[in-house]
Amino acid sequence: MSISPEPLGSRESRTEPVDQRLPLPSMLLFGVQHVLVMAAAPITAVFLVGQAMGFDDEVMVALMSATFLVCGLGTLLQSFGPFGIGARLPFVQVPGGAPLVIFLTIAQATDLQTATGAVILTGVFYFLALPFFTKVLRFFPPIVIGTMLLLVAINLVRIFGGLITGEEGSPDFANLPSIALALATMAAIVLSARIFTGMLRRIAVMIGLLTGATLSAVFGVMEFGGVLTGPVVAFPSLFPFGMPKFDLFASLPLIIFSVVSMTEATGQTLATAEIVEKRGDARALVPRNIRADALGSLLGGCFGTSLIITSGENIGIVRATGVRSRYVTVAAGLILVLLGLFAPLGRLASLLPTAVVAGTAVIVFAIIGVMGINILRRVDFDEHGNMFTLASALAMGLLPILVPGFYSAFPEHLQILLGNGLAMGTLTAVLVNLLFHHLGRRHDAAAGEALSRQELKGK
Repeated sequence: MSISPEPLGSRESRTEPVDQRLPLPSMLLFGVQHVLVMAAAPITAVFLVGQAMGFDDEVMVALMSATFLVCGLGTLLQSFGPFGIGARLPFVQVPGGAPLVIFLTIAQATDLQTATGAVILTGVFYFLALPFFTKVLRFFPPIVIGTMLLLVAINLVRIFGGLITGEEGSPDFANLPSIALALATMAAIVLSARIFTGMLRRIAVMIGLLTGATLSAVFGVMEFGGVLTGPVVAFPSLFPFGMPKFDLFASLPLIIFSVVSMTEATGQTLATAEIVEKRGDARALVPRNIRADALGSLLGGCFGTSLIITSGENIGIVRATGVRSRYVTVAAGLILVLLGLFAPLGRLASLLPTAVVAGTAVIVFAIIGVMGINILRRVDFDEHGNMFTLASALAMGLLPILVPGFYSAFPEHLQILLGNGLAMGTLTAVLVNLLFHHLGRRHDAAAGEALSRQELKGK
């Protein structure tokens, strides 16, 4: 029996979109877009920690470099996925917003060494808890994942909208230049997506952000005077605040949040795997994602940052651009490492106005909400249990988001969970779905069969 030669290009046709290698210029361009969109997270994280703890400029620059470096290494880990660590999906890692607040709370209640120790202990806890967490993944059907993505979008739009307006009650609250810059950036993204085609349409988010930055420079909001001052190369040091202290009790809030983070990682993995049309069981990728978050957080703790976890921004970017290759985030990871080591680039990134970066993020997060709605469209809401699952999850998830301080009278350790709208909404969706679709199903089925037999006898 003769074997016909393999048709030319058949190997490429079998390559999944997520594994395709794009031309280098395209890969770098899309990688820059990922970096620009996620830049708000590390920059804001460093500013918040620096302002709260009273750091001087030298410490701020060093911490900025360390944060970019760790984000870059974590992104490379997620994209390449060596030794079962990393999902091999187009993921970018950033400092999480909620764990950053917890990190600051621990640091202010104790000291920075204890807060750093809490991050390291939480990274270890990820690895210890993962085998138990993977056993409950079957309780995350589309109604839970769709609800989670919708709440992620609402929560993050609220947070980044707050960055645009500034703190309520301050003299600069909702000042016209910031609002105008944010709206102009958002409008530029939408217009770019409408007017352009091909490559330019795919980088619509980056075009919008650069448009906002250009307007900032023209009107004097963005100045470049300090970019070339200071050292050229930055080498972040290990344990910049001193040797960590390990206090299990002080670390509990961050350890508790890690369970929420694993839940978020589950939704992000399943949603991204669907977008990039990854073959096979996407649930098998969840542990790989969480291991990369764990290792990234351990590394972050050693360099003085909070938890470094998978970013929600890049899910929206992948969906908006249609570029599904994980080698794009490899490029993004390399750029982030370069930002971390080449100090002028890090200083330039930090000059991007908050209103511009946050305005870009609002559009991207809204796209994540659209993805959640699209997943929920597949759910049959004429079915009694599905309707109450979504209703109760939205109720418990939106209350702490839309009514800050709703649980302020509760004990502080409970507020960590109850006050997190994403955590409460997701947990409620899982429990109510479990109540309606898992508990008592055998009994209900047996009762239904007995009723059918009685009806047949009656006939």
